[in-house]
Amino acid sequence: MKRDIYKKLLEWKKTGSVKPLLLLGARQTGKTYILKEFARKEYENLVYCNFEEDPQLLEFFRQDLIPARIIKQLSIYKKRKILPGKDLIFFDEVQLSNEALNSLKYFNEEAAGYNIVAAGSLLGVKLSKPGSFPVGKVTIFSLYPMTFPEFLTAMGEGEYRELIENVEKIELFPEPFHRALKDLLMSYYFVGGMPESVSRFSSSRSYDEARSVQNNILKAFVFDFAKHAPHSDIPKLSLIWDSIPLHLSRENKKFMFSALSKSSRGRDYENALKWLEDIGLINLSYAVETAQKPLIAFYNRSCFKVYCLDVGLLGAMARIPAEILTQKNRLFDTYNGAFVENYAAQQLIESGQKLFYWKSGSYKAEIDFLYESPEGVYPFEIKAGINPKSKSLHSYNNKFTPSILLRSSLLNLKRNGQILNIPLYAINYIEKYIQMQSSQG
Repeated sequence: MKRDIYKKLLEWKKTGSVKPLLLLGARQTGKTYILKEFARKEYENLVYCNFEEDPQLLEFFRQDLIPARIIKQLSIYKKRKILPGKDLIFFDEVQLSNEALNSLKYFNEEAAGYNIVAAGSLLGVKLSKPGSFPVGKVTIFSLYPMTFPEFLTAMGEGEYRELIENVEKIELFPEPFHRALKDLLMSYYFVGGMPESVSRFSSSRSYDEARSVQNNILKAFVFDFAKHAPHSDIPKLSLIWDSIPLHLSRENKKFMFSALSKSSRGRDYENALKWLEDIGLINLSYAVETAQKPLIAFYNRSCFKVYCLDVGLLGAMARIPAEILTQKNRLFDTYNGAFVENYAAQQLIESGQKLFYWKSGSYKAEIDFLYESPEGVYPFEIKAGINPKSKSLHSYNNKFTPSILLRSSLLNLKRNGQILNIPLYAINYIEKYIQMQSSQG
């Protein structure tokens, strides 16, 4: 399947004397697939080294980290001469070898003619031994679950993607296209963006098959808890992970440690929460009261929401049945709009945004997200349906007077005074729409 990151991979290759590339992301997001596909299309040969499947590869990095020796021994081991610039060397599951991870530094300094990529879990790389991470010596990309635009491409609906991508001014999309995109969005809410789930659904059009894939992925994640997490944190990980649908079903969606067990305290669960974030399974959104750049300087570490990495997996965790898809807008409203908000968080994360939300000091007003643009900070409210009313947006406007108020809902693309309504299916192009809104005055 096509992934948007492929364009970045091409740009990386075209830079000439390229640094080694490190591709990070949660498990099951397609890191191995996309790098193998890149090698197949752009290189003569792939030299694939998977440290999990073939532990013997670890031995080549224990003597020293001299690139010339490593390449020579890999050539003998793989029974193929490795050619600079023509072959792609791929270190997969690189987090299993601190030495291999550190070797990327020396490949950059002493063997720049060789193209090397590595892939690993976020957790494994972050827990690498001191001195093993090649700071400043590698190019780092992150891979997330497929976005809604990528889903459209995978479903053979690329024309709709082009429609929302190539907008030239703020105006309504034709109503037949608007309805079709809402239906496709509803499918995405259920199928999600995990590549295997999308692939199965695109070929079978079966929601049951997509759900079967999701359940298997969830089982694999739980297996990772037992395999990789500190033993004492495993029960805590499960409590936090299983509680995500419950927390998001609440009106304010704030994460409460007390909901895990009566005696729960934040400091007892901090390590487990951080572990889930580091492995890429959850995204945290922190509260701020001061809407000023940079938002990271003003956030409240003790007040946050927890989102699942993928809206489809959230539905599987909550056991939302496929039958709900026949009831149209009910899926959008389920769990107090939890799926809509989680969907928005997922798309914003992929676009490079850090997640923050605004709450007034009195807690009487709250905005779902704050969007940090080069021009400033904008309130971004997410609506599950078509009700455009928002007391919180007006409260925020009275306090901070931003030039634009952002809202995303099932309504069509339109400008209503100071409010710019972006359809939920077009969230990924929010920056472009802001620029057009500003230029139109």
